[in-house]
Amino acid sequence: MNETNLSWVTEFVLLGLSNSQELQPFLFFIFSLLYLAILLGNFLIILTVTSDSRLHTPMYFLLANLSFIDICVASFATPKMIADFLVERKVISFDACLAQIFFVHLFTGSEMVILVSMAYDRYVAICKPLHYMTIMSRRVCIALVLFSWFVGFIHTTSQLAFTVNLPFCGPNQVDSFFCDLPLVTKLACIDTYVVSLLIVADSGFLSMSSFLLLVVSYTVILITVRNRSSASMKKARSTLTAHITVVILFFGPCIFIYVWPFSSYSVDKVLAVFYTIFTPILNPVIYTLRNKEVKSAMSKLKSRYLKPGQVSAIIRNVLFLEMK
Repeated sequence: MNETNLSWVTEFVLLGLSNSQELQPFLFFIFSLLYLAILLGNFLIILTVTSDSRLHTPMYFLLANLSFIDICVASFATPKMIADFLVERKVISFDACLAQIFFVHLFTGSEMVILVSMAYDRYVAICKPLHYMTIMSRRVCIALVLFSWFVGFIHTTSQLAFTVNLPFCGPNQVDSFFCDLPLVTKLACIDTYVVSLLIVADSGFLSMSSFLLLVVSYTVILITVRNRSSASMKKARSTLTAHITVVILFFGPCIFIYVWPFSSYSVDKVLAVFYTIFTPILNPVIYTLRNKEVKSAMSKLKSRYLKPGQVSAIIRNVLFLEMK
């Protein structure tokens, strides 16, 4: 192909969640509320864990880091999606598109390793309780978090390496609300069959290896729990139920999108919304509803910063100012 006849793509057009202009204000309102809930819920967990000395344990340290990553996962594309509901033509520059690809794989790759680390923490706590604080020392916990970011960085760098040098000279419409890598590579002006296979293999390997490690870990834990007393089994089951639910919610869409690449774009779009919006909003709910320690710490936090009558006083002051 003659290079002088090519018109190189400098921006992509995002088709978004829906083509209906009537739905855009409704979607703007709904996703604004969901994004606000994600920020408040996960920041509340981080604040609760850091402010209560009883929660300064490996499990809650990893939970706070999971909440931070959930905020990152929800923030790499959601603000752009919300802003795009207010405009008719949803465009993103080529560099910004590559940045979205970089951050989505960095954050999701890191979250997979954090979830594996949390499973390892539960394995040590339940299967080797006498050595728990020795094995899960502060240094080990920090190393696990740093390792999760390292794996995420290596993963996203390898994914970006497949894409950054692809020639884009024709179609520029991405049928999603963000630059999803499999959809972007299909727009290149060359045959991307091999590149698409490499992308699926890379993401599939990380997703499946992490998922299998989690399955093995939780299977061993559940077998161990069955042989313990009913009291310890009840407490362990409560914790494990929360962990396993989060694992299924996160890995289900990821594995379906990258390991099963023959799904339709509409299905991929729904699943992308699920792991970028609904998983980050459900994680705080799942971990707090079944956890008495977190709920107790949140009650203490509320009584410390929101004393009786303080909330009503704030509301009265706001109403008074509006009336003036």
